[in-house]
Amino acid sequence: MMKRIKMKKNNYAGYLVTMVLLVVATTITGILIFRYYIKNFSAEAAANRYDKYYVMIAEDTNTSLWQSIYEGAYEVAIAENSYVDFLNGSFDNNYSKEDLMCIAIASEVDGIIVVADESAKMAELINEATAKGIPVVTLYNDNTKSERCTFVGIGSYDLGKEYGKEVLEIVQEKQRSEVQVKAAGEDNDLSVIFDPTRPVKVMVLVNASAQDAGQNILYSGIQETIEKERQNSAKIELSIVSIDDTNAFCVEESIRDIFMKNELPDIIICLNELNTTCVYQAVVDYNKVGQVHILGYYDSETIMKAIDRNVIYATVSINTMQMGKYCVDALTEYNTVGNTSQYFIADIALINKENIAQYLGGEAENEE
Repeated sequence: MMKRIKMKKNNYAGYLVTMVLLVVATTITGILIFRYYIKNFSAEAAANRYDKYYVMIAEDTNTSLWQSIYEGAYEVAIAENSYVDFLNGSFDNNYSKEDLMCIAIASEVDGIIVVADESAKMAELINEATAKGIPVVTLYNDNTKSERCTFVGIGSYDLGKEYGKEVLEIVQEKQRSEVQVKAAGEDNDLSVIFDPTRPVKVMVLVNASAQDAGQNILYSGIQETIEKERQNSAKIELSIVSIDDTNAFCVEESIRDIFMKNELPDIIICLNELNTTCVYQAVVDYNKVGQVHILGYYDSETIMKAIDRNVIYATVSINTMQMGKYCVDALTEYNTVGNTSQYFIADIALINKENIAQYLGGEAENEE
């Protein structure tokens, strides 16, 4: 019996050693590949006279939001004889943010822009980079325990206020519709009108993996705005649902699970681009257009068209080009004078059916 236990312990120890060696080998391979990449880039940089080489690290580089942020950073960097590389775009997607941070630090880049989180590991990596003279800008999600040089993001509370105001606008709009229908004595389908005898249910979708306080602050902004600015006796119930954001498939499954339930919320608030497009698709697939009101995030082409078709009620547009610019501005200032502002907050704007035409018109002009 003791012999069997000893064999199991040996097998377990062997498994742990194998896993550690595999992780180390993966990281070392990444470092070697990236160093080779940088070596080739250095020759190109010399020819183009780039002064600095920065990297941007994000988990999802395929969405239009991140591509737009990168574009803003890239354009400003080029104007300053610097270069920003989207690190995930050059490597296998199996590398985590932490792996890519290790690779960037070992490769001695001139600056790192990273979509951070509040984990101890991320703080450790940011502090390691800083100790080696590599300034780190946290983008979109912060790590407040670290020695990052600045945070570039959005005002979470202000964003929550915008969502709260739109929730009240939807409630008031539906109440007016109900009064008009009853006054006209029309035999209409009231399934799209809120039942005054029950609370209006508002669901806020949050990422299960997020460890930053931004989502909590945003939720507080929604809640407090509704409580302060509500002008009638309408009851509004807020709830939070965590979405498995491991990958796009998990997000789709989590959102479809919501729509498979018997009782759907009246309003769904989405806090990122992927959740918005998935909820939009689910509303169409389950024939819930007009019954479930979507408050979205970002102004991708798909989201804008959905607003124009009255499927998405409104969305919050983030000045992504400005965010990218702020990242490079912070790195430039830090490399020049040794410090920079602690926070850079990008502008936001609400897009709904009232102003969608001017945004779509702008896109048409750009295409021409």
